[in-house]
Amino acid sequence: MDPRELTLFVSAVANTLYECLPAGQLAVLAAVLTQLGDTLETLAVQAAFLEKEDR
Repeated sequence: MDPRELTLFVSAVANTLYECLPAGQLAVLAAVLTQLGDTLETLAVQAAFLEKEDR
């Protein structure tokens, strides 16, 4: 997927969620997605680190 298409998709999802959820639920969802992103990044970095160590 083109990077511009990806950003458009993410913006469209955000706008749709904004229309469907009250502010409190949006805040919780944002916190959950932030944690998910941070955890995925931690896993990816650790896996790359361990792979590099094995070489």
